[in-house]
Amino acid sequence: MYENIALVGATGAVGRIVLEQIVQRQLPCRSLKLLASQRSAGTVVEVGGQSLTVELLSPEAFEGVDLVIASTPDEVSQEFAPWAVAAGAVVVDESGYWRMDPEVPLIIPEVNPEAIVNHRGIISSPNCSTTQMVVALSPLHRAARVRRVVVSTYQATSGAGTAGNEELFKSVQQALEGNTAPPKTFQHPIGFNLIPQIGSNKFEGYTSEEMKMVHETRKIMGDDEIQVCPTCVRVPVTIGHSESILVETERPITVQEAIQLFSEADGVTVVDDLESRQYPMPRDCEGKDDVFVGRIRKDISCPNGLAFWCVSDNLRKGAATNAVQIAELLQRTSV
Repeated sequence: MYENIALVGATGAVGRIVLEQIVQRQLPCRSLKLLASQRSAGTVVEVGGQSLTVELLSPEAFEGVDLVIASTPDEVSQEFAPWAVAAGAVVVDESGYWRMDPEVPLIIPEVNPEAIVNHRGIISSPNCSTTQMVVALSPLHRAARVRRVVVSTYQATSGAGTAGNEELFKSVQQALEGNTAPPKTFQHPIGFNLIPQIGSNKFEGYTSEEMKMVHETRKIMGDDEIQVCPTCVRVPVTIGHSESILVETERPITVQEAIQLFSEADGVTVVDDLESRQYPMPRDCEGKDDVFVGRIRKDISCPNGLAFWCVSDNLRKGAATNAVQIAELLQRTSV
C-alpha cells in the first residue's frame, strides 16, 4: 500500500483542496509530509485537526515516501518528479509536463482506470478543461463511438491560479471606477470582458490550451481518430469552467438515450429542464466534485450529432479531486 504520502505544492489553491480531499475521502495515510518551495517552507498548515509544517522541496525530502501528489508549475515537476521516483515513490502529477510522455499514463479514473498499471513511477492528471469534457464524452463514446467534437470553453480565472482571481477583482473594481490598468496575468483586462486566448499560439492559430484538449482527449480515450476542434475563452468567473459541446458519433444517439447514459455514468450529474430554467451554472457547481451536464439536445445540423452544456469546478474534478481519485485507484490496484 502507498500510505506514506507527500504533497508538493501544499500551500497553493489546489494543494489546499487536495488536503481537504485526503481528509474527507479518508485516503489511507500513515504519514503525511507537506513540501513546497523556499518561499512557503516553514508555513504551518492545519490538516484534519493536526498542525503540519511545510518542508523544503528537495531530493532528501522524499526519503521514506511511497506516494506523491503534486500541484506545481511544469518546470518544478520536471525537476522534482525524478527525485521522488528515484527514492521509490509514485508521483501523481497535476502539471502539464508529463501528460503527453508516451511512458506516462494520463488518467481519469471514471474513464481509463486500466491504464494505471502501465505507470513507471509517474502518473499524470489531465488539464482541467479536458477532464470535464472527457468525463462527459466517455459514456457516449462507449455506446456509439465519438468521431468528432466541437467545443467552446468558458474558463474561470482561477485556472490561472490565485493571481487570476486577484486580477479579476481588481479589473472589475477599476472598470466600475472608470479606470483601466495594464493586465499582468491575462492578455487584456478581464473585468466585464471575455478573452478568446488561453495560452500561446501553438498550431495553425490554435492556442496551447486548445491543443491540450486535442491531444489529451485522444490519449485518455485511446482513439487517435477522434477529431477535436476547440476554442478556449477566459471569462470573468472565479471558479467553474463551462463548455458548449457538440459531439458527432458513429450512430445517432437520441436525447433520451444520452440522458440515460449520462445519468448512469460515474461522476456525472444531469441538470436538464429548460422549462424550469434548470441547467448547470458555475455558481451552483462550485465546491462539488461531479461533472454537470444539461441543455442536452439533438444537433439539428447533423444526423449523428448531439449538443450539450457541461460545467465543473476546475479546482476540484479539474485538478485536486481527480488527483486524489488517482491516488485511491493506485492504492486499490496495489493491494
